Amino acid sequence: MSQAPFPLGSKANLADLNSVASGTRKVSLGAAAVSCMAASRRVLEKAASSGKAVYGVNTGFGDLATRRISRNQLGALQRNLVLSHACGVGEPLSEEEARAILFLRANEIARGFSGARPELTRLMARVVNSGAVPLIPSRGSVGASGDLAPQAHMALLLIGEGQALKKGRKIPARAALKAAGALPAVLQAKEGLSLLNGTQAMQAVGGLSLVRAARVWRAAQIAGAMSLDAMTGTPGPFDEVIHQLKPHAGQILAARQLRGLLRGSKIRESHRENDPRVQDPYCLRCMPQAHGAAWDVLENSRRAVETEMRAATDNPLVAGGRLISGGNFHGQALSFAFDAAAMAMTALANISERRLFHLVSGRAPGLKPFLARNPGLESGWMIAQVAAAALASENKVLAHPASTDTIPTSAGQEDFVSMGMTAALKFRQIVWNAAQVAAVELLAAAQGLEVHAPLRSGAGVEKARKLLRAKIPAAQGDEVLGPRMERARDLILDGYFEEVLP
Repeated sequence: MSQAPFPLGSKANLADLNSVASGTRKVSLGAAAVSCMAASRRVLEKAASSGKAVYGVNTGFGDLATRRISRNQLGALQRNLVLSHACGVGEPLSEEEARAILFLRANEIARGFSGARPELTRLMARVVNSGAVPLIPSRGSVGASGDLAPQAHMALLLIGEGQALKKGRKIPARAALKAAGALPAVLQAKEGLSLLNGTQAMQAVGGLSLVRAARVWRAAQIAGAMSLDAMTGTPGPFDEVIHQLKPHAGQILAARQLRGLLRGSKIRESHRENDPRVQDPYCLRCMPQAHGAAWDVLENSRRAVETEMRAATDNPLVAGGRLISGGNFHGQALSFAFDAAAMAMTALANISERRLFHLVSGRAPGLKPFLARNPGLESGWMIAQVAAAALASENKVLAHPASTDTIPTSAGQEDFVSMGMTAALKFRQIVWNAAQVAAVELLAAAQGLEVHAPLRSGAGVEKARKLLRAKIPAAQGDEVLGPRMERARDLILDGYFEEVLP
């Protein structure tokens, strides 16, 4: 059943962002939003005709704000702004990320605080729904006056310049507009600035990464429960009483899910009475505390991003019947949010890799070294753990905060910047790496779990194992594991295991 179109100008959350970005949901522009934008536009046009200097309307930009622009050049000013600011470099953002930027910017403009005409937002909506997206290089934003370079590349498509992407193929911007049944926009006063000013690029890249981070977190929960039973560990430390004595919300959630995943395990019952071990390693015993803390950080980051998605990040803003200059385009809140989430996912990958290490160590009851059938002749999962260790260590480098950095730009006018886009891009890579680490643990844990057959794990773990095996069969001796590992990672990032958790 298809979703109703998202009404531009509404409050959006990460689920809305993901559905529109993935192309599974269209957008619409209703009469209320059009009315709001039209009223805002009247305020802006009145200010433009007053003869007074209004930043970005009849002045230059940044350190050139003292230069006045004549009325007959206001449209050229906006076009020049887009052309001159399209200085992004590097590999392009994904089609999902580019569509997300366009959607988020259209949604904010539709709330009527930017002073852009409804016609511009109609064009943006048409492009979002067309399947084409602007080609946006990933590097070039310091998160100061918003994500100027990435959003300038977004705006290029709207004025018929630059290139677009459609189903992985590059096409000229004008061809993309023609296919969408649209003509290039002729920008009027402030409209170029309204397209560029804002934090939508970092919102898009970081926000979509947060959606995937939550999926990786749930997969780590499943993999951790599976590892515990594969190593005949004890779920005793997940007892609800313990966690009510340290009642962090994420910790309580993690412990409850782990109990549910392992409930009814016959493997657990097989060693309950005669196990000489007293306690499991921290990576098993402290899963609720470590996973739960990571979840709390992700939730805080989600709230920050969704607040930003519902904010007005332009400058100047039309509010209270007047134009007000300020700094809502600054991305510091997002930069902090993505750096914090990056640290949480780095820790999650670390503890997952530690469980994998123990799985293949050959020390757990019933498990041979490296899960090999014939250790020595076969190396089993030895180098799969090495690959996971490499990614976990890479994350530690990437987790260095971008939010504590700044570099002056625009002749010192923009003297303190957020580096929010850098934080978002680093976070995106960390999420990918963490997904791969969790995928290797999941595969190895399933392999270890199956050693105990005919004994079965808890219902939740068994459901996850069967889902995994429906896509990826068990390894039969030494074979090329890389494609299996990558397939499992993609399943995690696509949310394949979401239905498992209680």
